[in-house]
Amino acid sequence: MTAPAVLVVGATGTTGSRTAARLTAESHRVKAASRRAAPVAGAEPVRFDWYDTATHAPALEGVDRVYLVPPVGDPDPAAVMLPFLRQARAAGVRRAVLLSSSAVPSGGPAVGLVHQALPGLFPEWAVLRPSWFMQNFTGDHLHARGIREDGTVRSATGSGRVGFVDADDIAEVAVRALTDDRAPDTDLVLTGPEALSYDDVAAVLTEVTGRPVVHHRLTQTQLRDRLAAEVPAEFAGILAGMDGAIAQGAEDRVTDTVQRLTGRPPHSFRTVAERELSSAR
Repeated sequence: MTAPAVLVVGATGTTGSRTAARLTAESHRVKAASRRAAPVAGAEPVRFDWYDTATHAPALEGVDRVYLVPPVGDPDPAAVMLPFLRQARAAGVRRAVLLSSSAVPSGGPAVGLVHQALPGLFPEWAVLRPSWFMQNFTGDHLHARGIREDGTVRSATGSGRVGFVDADDIAEVAVRALTDDRAPDTDLVLTGPEALSYDDVAAVLTEVTGRPVVHHRLTQTQLRDRLAAEVPAEFAGILAGMDGAIAQGAEDRVTDTVQRLTGRPPHSFRTVAERELSSAR
């Protein structure tokens, strides 16, 4: 009998790709779900689109655990996610691990409503609430593009600090939450080992790359308008509001979650910058 699979939704994304790779490395059967059913080494690619319900049942076939990345940029992901999650439970899924955010508590806006519903839908569950990704400064994020284009990071965070976290660490926690004998059955706030301001980040990037990087401080309105060129206006307002909360100290914290679940300390921002940007010198 074929072993049940883990469905990884968003398997080509920042955390989904890393989670799928680690699961296959540990010999778990993985269905890698993305809109184009892109190949993922060692996994079975399946087409999945949150907004195309015809893709949902085939993706769930033979699955007993799911890793859930919400639809990007949707201010009301619960509208599409909750019907899918009810379908998943009816199809035999017993464990669900949801990617949320440290800024969004259970019952809060956007994915917070999915978080709130999850314990009532699945007997085994976890909600990952990572802080801001370190890869925002090294990948395809607006911050990373600004750094490459003109050496500038733009935010409305002021001097507020963030416990930035490595996407590799998030994926390792996701694998443990998906495959350990006992599910966490709680939410997990994930951070790196230190809280840094955006000025601190710019200084580290300058040292690592050998090129000047500066933090340009925007107002929330300026940031909202800038983001509205990239994402829907309502979502741009939510993101700008999160920066405002950072400026007030909402993300100035570190947790021991990565250490507890993986058995090793989380990676520092300098370590990740050196790993991913050292060739930029």
